[in-house]
Amino acid sequence: MAPDADDLPIKSITRELQLPQLSEQIATLDESSQHYINEERVRYGDTLGTLLDRLGVDDNDAVSFIKSDPTARNLLSLKAGKRVQAQTDQNGELTRLSSTVMDSRDGTVRNIVITRDGDKFSSTDTPGVLERRVEMRTGTIRSSLFAATDAAQIPDNVAMQIVDMFSTDIDFGSDLRRGDRFNVVYETFWMNGQFAYSGRVLAGEFMNGPSTYQAVWFDEPGKSGGYYSFDGKSLKKAFLKSPLQFTRISSGFSMRRHPISGKWKAHKGVDFAAATGTPIRASGDGTITFVGQQRGYGNVIMIKHWSNYSTVYGHMSRFAKGMHKGMKVSQGDLIGYVGMTGWATGPHLHYEFRVNNVPRDPLKINIPNAQPLVASQMQRFRAVASDMSHRFALLTPKNENVQLAAK
Repeated sequence: MAPDADDLPIKSITRELQLPQLSEQIATLDESSQHYINEERVRYGDTLGTLLDRLGVDDNDAVSFIKSDPTARNLLSLKAGKRVQAQTDQNGELTRLSSTVMDSRDGTVRNIVITRDGDKFSSTDTPGVLERRVEMRTGTIRSSLFAATDAAQIPDNVAMQIVDMFSTDIDFGSDLRRGDRFNVVYETFWMNGQFAYSGRVLAGEFMNGPSTYQAVWFDEPGKSGGYYSFDGKSLKKAFLKSPLQFTRISSGFSMRRHPISGKWKAHKGVDFAAATGTPIRASGDGTITFVGQQRGYGNVIMIKHWSNYSTVYGHMSRFAKGMHKGMKVSQGDLIGYVGMTGWATGPHLHYEFRVNNVPRDPLKINIPNAQPLVASQMQRFRAVASDMSHRFALLTPKNENVQLAAK
């Protein structure tokens, strides 16, 4: 048993401390230069003057330097929302100004710093050190995919990756239902506590009606990666379900009355209605065999794929830059834009899928997936898939009747 606290000896210790004189402290402060640090976010419509004014900078020499120096002038191109930090003296003269700039061409992030040394200014441009984070989000379809991703605060480029991941299984223009749910795990990059940009989607899960599709990104060092189901099967199919990301079918593969001649004849393709200028993607890897005009097709591109498969894209308003015969294209590459050239009464894409040069219905033909992972890759893949499966469980505690996208 511990002793009773009332029986413990108590000893008081007193020590006199000499406090500094207030007048001496004030004199010391007056003798030393004071610096003030302020941080502001760039607002829409900001000019250099309005931004510096909010930062407490009152320095015409600094303004002149920023406008004339090539490196410092990069601060004038900052987008709304970016943070700028300024350090000034008690008179409002600038001593240091810094911010981060992202190059829209290659996505690199740089630190721009302006410093003062006496009456002169100098600027430095150094690469930024990025911090990688993994984020998880979940959303529910109420009206459209992009409305749901906006509500879940998911970046637009991540939303576009979700479309690309599941475009071989889901037509996002017609297959979505109110109440469909999705989970997504993706990487983001930050610098100095600021969001720089979002990166790759690491895993996705989409509950479309009774079916649930899952995908996880996997790559080997030095090799290109891809998306796989949780059993290691590649989710990349030889052909996309639709050459357009968002559209509706205006005429299927069947007999129909021709809109111009009025005669009944077989429609040997699928017409996807879309606004003029809508981007058209190559539905699979292949080589362009024809680019130009052909009577009823108008502006048309024909692509030869592996084995005996080929595809035709007609009525384009224009071709993508650089398209030519013999050019190799990959699945998802931009090849042209929707139009109504040739025998067309409205803007749409006429899409044909041919096997041995015989038209087949692209919505019904069964195309195999790419090759699955080999045994030597499965151990590492299982570790990645297990981590992502755990994250999905956190986002969706009750997740039953999962159907793998590869099946």
